[in-house]
Amino acid sequence: MTRPESTGHEHEHEHEHEDARADDYDVVISGASLAGSTAAILLARRGARVALLERRSDPEAYKVLCTHSITANAHPVLDEIGLLPELEKAGALRNDARWHTRWGWIEPRAAAGGPALPHGYNVRRSTLDPLIRARAAQTPGVDLLLGHQVTGIVREDGRVAGVRASTPQGERELRARLVVGADGKDSAVAKFAGVPTRKHRNTRFGYLAHFRDLPLHGGIGQTWFLEPDMAYAFPNDDGVTVLAVLPDKKRLPAFREDLEGSFLDFVRGLPDAPPVDAATRVSKIIGAVDYPLITRQPTAPGLALIGDAALTGDPLWGVGCGWALQTAQWLADAVAPAAAGQGDLDTALTRYARRHRRGLRGHQQIAADFAKARPFNPGERLMFAAAARDEAMARHMYLFAARLIGPLRFLSPLALAKAALVNLRHRGAARP
Repeated sequence: MTRPESTGHEHEHEHEHEDARADDYDVVISGASLAGSTAAILLARRGARVALLERRSDPEAYKVLCTHSITANAHPVLDEIGLLPELEKAGALRNDARWHTRWGWIEPRAAAGGPALPHGYNVRRSTLDPLIRARAAQTPGVDLLLGHQVTGIVREDGRVAGVRASTPQGERELRARLVVGADGKDSAVAKFAGVPTRKHRNTRFGYLAHFRDLPLHGGIGQTWFLEPDMAYAFPNDDGVTVLAVLPDKKRLPAFREDLEGSFLDFVRGLPDAPPVDAATRVSKIIGAVDYPLITRQPTAPGLALIGDAALTGDPLWGVGCGWALQTAQWLADAVAPAAAGQGDLDTALTRYARRHRRGLRGHQQIAADFAKARPFNPGERLMFAAAARDEAMARHMYLFAARLIGPLRFLSPLALAKAALVNLRHRGAARP
């Protein structure tokens, strides 16, 4: 059996077991995008030998349908893998935000004399994906295997023990202690492993396009909460702005009759609309008319799922990139020693599943409920109204939108009481 294609890097533990099969790895990861490449980097740095499989043969390949935004919760991950200087050099923009609501604009700002608000980045995937994939390929201990599409799962003693893959050279089997599915919302790894999938219906559809020379207020990203319709405009690298509309599905038949006209008319009708007619569209209008939220159990014996393969959120929140990076870090922190043969893997996977559930389940529950294209509920009305009227409440909402705090803290009794007080004061001030 021949040794798998290598990036050319020497691996410190490559010859530790002379009798090991050449296709044996500690970890096999399917999907060399954000989640998979990050997990490969972090696991290899912790001593694991990693096969990073990517079905596409082009190292410059990237995801097209994306918000192109990395929330601030993922900033520490980008720092750990050493990608921050490269992102800044490539022109990634720090993603400040403002949100339009029926109560006016919510505009988070740092407190006077206080630290700057935490930030992530807006960066096109055509810039981001090749950067992070190249960083993985340059990491000692990682074999980046392009043109490898997973076609099946290898099982031994009731556990996932490897994958079968179609390659330009033919079928191939790669075995490992741990198989990681980082292959997106339609994960083949999850399907072959029989991981149950729960789908939450999304009653909005979405289209987006890239524009050049589209000025935005303050030069920062903005989102419109129109109840139930949504829209956002995110400035990105190289002077390109991603403009997206997410209307209620009730509008879909009429929208489809003239996609370009409907898209532009929707944008023109936004409050304080960006001047789209003065900008130049530099991409097709692309989108999805059916994009359910997906939740899967993130682990099984010998298997872990990260990124969209484990949990696919509503694209209107722009959390997918951040969660891909974050779940990759959680997995590496939990399983690296065991994956390299120094500890119990099942215990480590249980630890990862617990961290994943604690970190994301509440966010997903709120997103799934809001995906019903309903108006704001009473708690949301209370919080959004207060955030439009008070800087401290705006900062509190920013921390939640950046996924730096969870739903329990965002909607804590203290936060709700502060919001109620802000709104009462506003009503009192408005009385003649």
